[in-house]
Amino acid sequence: MIDTEALRKKVIDLAIQGKLTQQLPEDGNAEDLYVQIQEEKAKLVKEGKIKKDKTLTEISNDEIPFEIPNNWRWVRIGDATYNHGQKTPDKRFCYIDVGTLDNVNHKLNDNENIIEAKDAPSRAKKIVKYDDVLYSTVRPYLHNICIVDKDFSCEPIASTAFAVMHTFDNCLLSRFLYYWLLSEWFDKYANGDSSKGTLYPAIGEKDFFMGLVPLAPFEEQKRIVDVIDTVFVQLNVIDDLQQQYESDCEILKGKIINAGIRGMLTDQLPEDGNAEDLYEQIQNDKALLIKEGKIKKEKNLPEISDDEIPFEIPNNWKWVRLGNYSQKITDQVASGSFASLRDNVPSLKEPSYAIMVKTADFANGFSNNLTYTDKNGYEFLSNSNLFGGELILSNIGSIGKCFIVPKLDKKMTLAPNSIMIRLTNEELRDYLYYFILSKQGYLELDGISTGTAVKKFNKTDLKKILIPVPPLAEQTRIASRIEEIFTLLGI
Repeated sequence: MIDTEALRKKVIDLAIQGKLTQQLPEDGNAEDLYVQIQEEKAKLVKEGKIKKDKTLTEISNDEIPFEIPNNWRWVRIGDATYNHGQKTPDKRFCYIDVGTLDNVNHKLNDNENIIEAKDAPSRAKKIVKYDDVLYSTVRPYLHNICIVDKDFSCEPIASTAFAVMHTFDNCLLSRFLYYWLLSEWFDKYANGDSSKGTLYPAIGEKDFFMGLVPLAPFEEQKRIVDVIDTVFVQLNVIDDLQQQYESDCEILKGKIINAGIRGMLTDQLPEDGNAEDLYEQIQNDKALLIKEGKIKKEKNLPEISDDEIPFEIPNNWKWVRLGNYSQKITDQVASGSFASLRDNVPSLKEPSYAIMVKTADFANGFSNNLTYTDKNGYEFLSNSNLFGGELILSNIGSIGKCFIVPKLDKKMTLAPNSIMIRLTNEELRDYLYYFILSKQGYLELDGISTGTAVKKFNKTDLKKILIPVPPLAEQTRIASRIEEIFTLLGI
């Protein structure tokens, strides 16, 4: 897969250094543009349209991040732009805050946030006009940046969390400034020594406007923007094609898994024995664990009727209820009431005795945003402690997602909103994992789910779902065959 996001960053990086365009003599030079900007600014101050800014310090050589063409000039953002000031809303207005902005596409959302003057938030003060560039100075690494390119049904007012920049006609193109603010060079400035705070790092407005921008001749600015826009259009096409490819791959993966759990990818060998023997072995293992006091005896699950069986399976397979196939199926709530959990199990963001494993942790490889609990919390949750090798299912919202718990060098216990499945033999795990990911697995989970907007199911009903069980040796071959095909296809 092509890393289009890395390519976008590289294109911006090269373009704002003047490496993707020619420097033409007829363009003139940025020095003249800078003089023109100062004249235009002085005129607006004289007319009372903007306030006179404090003189910014000269740019030192230590501040300059890279060399620029001879006919360009480094300028401070505060010297190259102006803002319209602030006001307290005295009538209905369209409020632009960070939530109004789509920071993926860097666009203002279509839905306007209309507020009456009497309900105006204290931060709603900054006057905004068409073609302004907005930059969120709070958590600048999130790139809440956009150009105001829409008309509003009433006067727009922005949050003080934004720096508002208006550019001078034929001097600094707003889109050129926008791309510069998205560049890694400006990121280093905004998120470096100029940024303060840990939970919500921010760059002060004074420091922001002290930031630099490489001013190119105006005609070259237009060429630079055209080059970036043209390349980005092609990268968007690649994104669409890759998304379609990923979608096709998911469909193909589903078909492969579906064939596996129906016995279509493997031969049924006499020497494998039959699933009935495997089922009896699982029951014997569970009986021993019950006798040793390691697990509790559970109520018998209902017999499987012919009407429940969704498709035919090979003769040496067996339809089994998941609860009878598993050693243990549990969740965090099994350890106590919500009140007792609240009193005994603290949820901590700083490293502590044990990780409270969330389904979200699997996406980042348990590398960040982990949740912890203390020793007392871990011991209180002894019923749902994890040791690695268990399956975890999301049982609220994204049903059908299943994860294999890794073996970490840290104690682990189950977080809320998920269910854990532990098997009597880890060799039973991989086939079950693929079954849950299969279309039939999803149908089984969907069949026990309640709710429309947000689906959910409980552990009691989960124990009742049906799974087609092959002999253990064939389970191993099925899981290996699925993984082999995935590897061959590169999916």
